[in-house]
Amino acid sequence: MAEKRDYYEVLGVQKGATADEIKKAFRKLTKENHPDLHPGDKACEERFKEANEAYEVLSDEEKRKKYDQFGHAAFDPNAGFGGGGYGDFSGFGGFGDLFSDLFGGGFGGASARANPNAPRRGESIRATVNVSFEEAAFGCKKDVTVAKVETCADCKGTGCAPGTTPEICPDCKGTGSVTVSQRTPFGMMQSASPCSKCRGTGKIIHQPCKSCRGVGSIRRQHKIEVNIPAGIDDGQTISKPGGGNAGVNGGPAGDLLVTVIVRPHPRFERDGNSVLLNQEISFAQAALGAEVEVPTIDGKVKLTIPEGTQPGYTFRLRGKGIPNLRGSGRGDQFVTVSVKVPKNLTGSQKELLRQFAASMGEYDNDPGRSNIFGRKKK
Repeated sequence: MAEKRDYYEVLGVQKGATADEIKKAFRKLTKENHPDLHPGDKACEERFKEANEAYEVLSDEEKRKKYDQFGHAAFDPNAGFGGGGYGDFSGFGGFGDLFSDLFGGGFGGASARANPNAPRRGESIRATVNVSFEEAAFGCKKDVTVAKVETCADCKGTGCAPGTTPEICPDCKGTGSVTVSQRTPFGMMQSASPCSKCRGTGKIIHQPCKSCRGVGSIRRQHKIEVNIPAGIDDGQTISKPGGGNAGVNGGPAGDLLVTVIVRPHPRFERDGNSVLLNQEISFAQAALGAEVEVPTIDGKVKLTIPEGTQPGYTFRLRGKGIPNLRGSGRGDQFVTVSVKVPKNLTGSQKELLRQFAASMGEYDNDPGRSNIFGRKKK
């Protein structure tokens, strides 16, 4: 199995990167490598999965601290850390009980060890979904495919073959840990370490379930429908409670966290709840006034251009913006006009413009002059 790359390297950020920098790098990578945009491209699919895995750790403050300290081993159950917290120092040469004896148990020791068979909440999982500009504005439903851990249906999470039950470990009496005494310069010290007979589970399975091989859970692909709320913005994350990995020992499932990636629109830009649009009009429309059609997220509408409108003027279309994500009402659309200068004029069109310029005092119609600056023809 190939060695995992450093998560900071995967996202292309420095180790001291801020949360915003990590989020920005993740959004860029997912946009570039999303499977929907590259169907059948296995390399893009792998980079997309790798980015999701890296972001799941580095976007979580607690997980990031553990990763910075222990690297990938922090989330490897075979590395001795158990993928959990590091407040329990019982596995480090008896320091847990030493601190407990000296300071009254404030640093955690054998007495602070968690019950290995207590219900535990499942981990949350992350996914991304691509939506169009309009879908983000008005909301929609999308299916996301995720690999999630679910309780084994055959053994109901016990890990035992149907019709059998686990045995309470005779060495640790179901606690998952054993107390070891050792002589130190301070005298005899006791430390708690995971029970080697049951591997810290507190129980022994003699006949493992064939479906999950004694684990009690199975990882499967799931297609989950997610409700994208109206007004969602690019990079925002929505939570689907219970959509994550199954809990352990009857604990509740984690959540599914879906980050929304909004595809750029060819005409519209978004600024908060406002929609911005650049609209070209002709010189005649700007000078004489006109009624022009402009696009909105609701469809085309008529916009009145007053005569004498200057380039760069911005019109406001009230209520034609993005719906408020939390609450009622909508933003506005702002239309900024630019005047299109005509090209490839015919001779008659040029003559009409010369006459117009002359009437405005900008052009001398003397045939001996070639332009409005009054330079003589050579």
